[in-house]
Amino acid sequence: MIKRIFYCSLFFFCLLPVFSFVPVYKIKEPPKARIRTVVIDPGHGGSFSGAEGLKSFEKEVSLSVALKFGQALQAEFPDIKVIYTRTADANAGNKSTLKEDLNYRADLANASGGDLFISFHCNSAGKKAGGWYERVVTDRIRKTRMVKRKKKKVKEVYYEYKYANVWRENAAHGTESYIWAADRTEAKTSSIARNNDYTGEIDSTGAMQLPDPSDPAEKAKMLIYAQQYFKKSLSFADMVQKEFARRGRVDRGVKQRNDEGIWVLQATGMPSVLIEIGFISNKEEEEYINSKKGQEEIVNDVMSAFRSYKQKLELKTSSSVSAINN
Repeated sequence: MIKRIFYCSLFFFCLLPVFSFVPVYKIKEPPKARIRTVVIDPGHGGSFSGAEGLKSFEKEVSLSVALKFGQALQAEFPDIKVIYTRTADANAGNKSTLKEDLNYRADLANASGGDLFISFHCNSAGKKAGGWYERVVTDRIRKTRMVKRKKKKVKEVYYEYKYANVWRENAAHGTESYIWAADRTEAKTSSIARNNDYTGEIDSTGAMQLPDPSDPAEKAKMLIYAQQYFKKSLSFADMVQKEFARRGRVDRGVKQRNDEGIWVLQATGMPSVLIEIGFISNKEEEEYINSKKGQEEIVNDVMSAFRSYKQKLELKTSSSVSAINN
């Protein structure tokens, strides 16, 4: 018995050097979530002018800001590939119809393998840029008169109104960002409403067909969007709005919509945000978004948001890998 114990101990002792050289394998770190390609979409263009201001069109302002943002992005992050849906005052892809134009933007973004889609637009509200005259009641004068009723004369009260043309300033101003309306839950995805109760971006003639939640294929696409891109789109849009607010501009918030006007956000397989940089219909804000100072500030604010978004995305991936390896 003692001899058996001795030989067993000797056997395990001899194996120790072997086990000491067995390598300890860690889970291989997956590549970090990096933003390699950014698709920049200047809204409208060519025959599709967009909203009209007192002295400019949306297509002109959105192109100028988009190009400046792209230049700033490439200067700071030369490894990031920048794709533009248009670089001149032309229909995207030189398409003849708005439906083809919007389809081209989404198809280009998807074919480029974009990691983020940023669309620049100008907002508009009211009847006319700058303001308008409106006929309103300025006074109501109470009067009486005698009228015949059932062979009797009685006193009747009536009113005379005075009217005047009053100037209504187009006062709507501020910034807002749009993302496609979806959520992680199937119930929310299925109940997306077609909403038209706002004066914001309307980028379509109505020729675009919205996804039908009752169609299994469309529902599957919407769920994929909801699961993969919704939170990232919301995160970036929120960062953009916070930077604008920090600048002192009016923050109108992040809006979830699924109108034809922002259909391109649903059709792009990546986090996608449409940024309304200001109201071209507001006289002062039109001056600002057309000025060199204004455009530089807008670009700087979106760049600050992009840095934060990029850092958060990469930090989240690093933290997940560390948790797995530990």
